[in-house]
Amino acid sequence: MKAALLGLMQSGKSTIFSAISGKAVPPMGATAIEEAIVPVPDARLDWLETLYKPKKKMRATIDVLDLPGFSFLDEHGRAGARRLIGQIRTADMLVLVVRAFDDPAVPAYRNSVDWKRDLAELQTELLLSDLELVTTRIEKLEKQVHKPTKTQAHDKAELAIQRRLQDAIEAEQPISSVIENEQELAVIKSLGFLTLKPMAVVVNVGEDRVGEPIAFEGAMPAVPVCAKLEHELAQLDAESRAAFMADLGITDSAAEKFVQMCYSALGLISFLTVGPDEVRAWPIREGTVAVDAAGKVHTDIKRGFIRAETMAYADLKELGGEKEVKAAGKARLEGKEYPVKDGDIINFRFNV
Repeated sequence: MKAALLGLMQSGKSTIFSAISGKAVPPMGATAIEEAIVPVPDARLDWLETLYKPKKKMRATIDVLDLPGFSFLDEHGRAGARRLIGQIRTADMLVLVVRAFDDPAVPAYRNSVDWKRDLAELQTELLLSDLELVTTRIEKLEKQVHKPTKTQAHDKAELAIQRRLQDAIEAEQPISSVIENEQELAVIKSLGFLTLKPMAVVVNVGEDRVGEPIAFEGAMPAVPVCAKLEHELAQLDAESRAAFMADLGITDSAAEKFVQMCYSALGLISFLTVGPDEVRAWPIREGTVAVDAAGKVHTDIKRGFIRAETMAYADLKELGGEKEVKAAGKARLEGKEYPVKDGDIINFRFNV
């Protein structure tokens, strides 16, 4: 799972990236894309570790990209932004970071704080990037459809789709509104359209607004984070960090908020595997059936799937052990089409 952080210059995006990843904040004006593997906090694994005492504990992870901040002052800046956006079409989701506090270090043209305006500007840039992709694709297909090739019929069908997309974007409508079926959606998703990706918003607030809710009526998940404070907290040891968070009334760290937001936007849950070798969390889409969850562990397990020995984490913790769960009749054998639930502890039976 890969999430890309996007934001205007001096939105605090890289400070948030540092707080959730532990990496140093890039110097001002840096143009390189930073990347970090962020472990998913999961207290269930910590408890399972004490019960099973495995050789290792494997958390789920999120691959996070931090792109250089965008500047839309002129066409040169916009062109640079589009080039950067073109590099993240492989991301599974986009996290848009916007500033909601005054900062004397920010250039005068940005001193008027309006995070909803900045969000709209970022969304417009994503739409323009998709328009550029559509236009390029149409030009290519218009040359191909006149050639008698094996893909001619397919190319003509896609050209019709792309023209509908172009009309939608130019009318400032979401491209999803003109996609007519799952087959068309699969074609479009394979091309990496940005506005079809799940999105979430991080509103970077000042220290005087920590703990305050934000008013946002959009469809995307939106969470307030004080980047400066979270970065300072991330530098502390675990005990000091917990004490300061308690004093400030902060219940979840930036990393926890970020992960929860990503899981929500992507519709993810985690199932768990346990044993003397390892305890591990496996992220899957909500609604994934048992046989496909088995494939996450290993393709051979999916191919030779027989049954999924399943128990709920909550039952295991309440009763204290596997024997007690079985004695209470709460251990189950599930088939291929069983929709896996968050917190299911599964042992897959298989034969290859």
